[in-house]
Amino acid sequence: MKYDFDTVIERKGSGDVMHEALQKMWGRDDLLPMWVADMDFPVLPEIVEALHQRLEHPIFGYTVSPEDYWETIIQWIKDHHQWNVKAEWMRFIPGIVKGIGLVTNVFSNPGDKVIILPPVYHPFRITPQGNGRQVVFSPLKLKDDGYYEIDFDNLEQVCDEQCKILILSNPHNPAGVVWPQETLVRLADFCYAHHLLVISDEIHCDMALFGHKHIPFASVSDHAREISITFQAPTKTFNIAGIVSSYCIVPNAEIRRKFFTWLDANEFSAMHIFAPIATMAAYRYGEDWRKQMLHYVEGNIKFVEDYCREHMPQIRPLRPQASFLIWLNCRDLHLSHEQLIHLFVDEAHLALNDGEMFGQGGQGFMRLNIAMPRKIVEQGMRQLAEAVKKL
Repeated sequence: MKYDFDTVIERKGSGDVMHEALQKMWGRDDLLPMWVADMDFPVLPEIVEALHQRLEHPIFGYTVSPEDYWETIIQWIKDHHQWNVKAEWMRFIPGIVKGIGLVTNVFSNPGDKVIILPPVYHPFRITPQGNGRQVVFSPLKLKDDGYYEIDFDNLEQVCDEQCKILILSNPHNPAGVVWPQETLVRLADFCYAHHLLVISDEIHCDMALFGHKHIPFASVSDHAREISITFQAPTKTFNIAGIVSSYCIVPNAEIRRKFFTWLDANEFSAMHIFAPIATMAAYRYGEDWRKQMLHYVEGNIKFVEDYCREHMPQIRPLRPQASFLIWLNCRDLHLSHEQLIHLFVDEAHLALNDGEMFGQGGQGFMRLNIAMPRKIVEQGMRQLAEAVKKL
């Protein structure tokens, strides 16, 4: 089956954050939204059909998870990432950001330190801080090719005995970096030596692009396996973020005992009625859809690269190795943060996530979501190019 990613679907009125939060975020609702990390593509029909079938039953009571739920996930992980996980290693969690909060509360105390590697997904900072933890920043190093690497020398400098947790974005958001094996092994060795628990957020793991391959952090070594909690979900890949269906993978028995006991006692591991239905439909029937979607996303990325090169070379898009988010390097425009926001919002009438949101190293960047019909991406690029010409 050939899936349609070109048809524009009107989302206004559906309660979506992409449109409904524009007024709150920017004080206007006439912007082309290219910010929130979900897609404007219709969901896999088999997911919709599976949900429809359950909705035909008129009672929505307490529900057990299907017997083959975890086996479906295990098979997906094995097929796509060659990682053999076990059902007893896994629990449902009520969202990955919420999972970060849960781990923070179980494995650290108020005043303890959590290390993050900016520029990075902003809840990595907001969630620990909101839970009374100190956030320690170890900025990534920007290489000459525009990609990032972990600054292990700086990591050594900022890490002390108060540091209890390190949060890793794998693949990286916002820059779309697929971390290489040697980087993950070295990070695991460092965290093991410094008694750090690693939270590996792998929500974009099934969206590797242009021949790149995701490597689960916990799979790279014995050290990685013994010190990590991995978060995954089908939600980004299959555009079902509104159906919370995240899960954690914890190979270490002692970490698992402590975390799962707390999750179960507080019923955070109790999944809602639609999570297993959507997840199993995605993983059983969604492979062709996933491949076609990624191919379409790659086409959108190439379009943005070509358009910037031809019409606004001052803006340099970093080709993502995973995800549908493009990290736009706008530093050659030589604008302040306020001027850059003015350019995108007030002149180009675009809503993007600004780089400073992601912390140190994000200055002069903008994060662009291109998981939408190409005609919308083209419209966004035209509006931006016209605004840049006026500078």
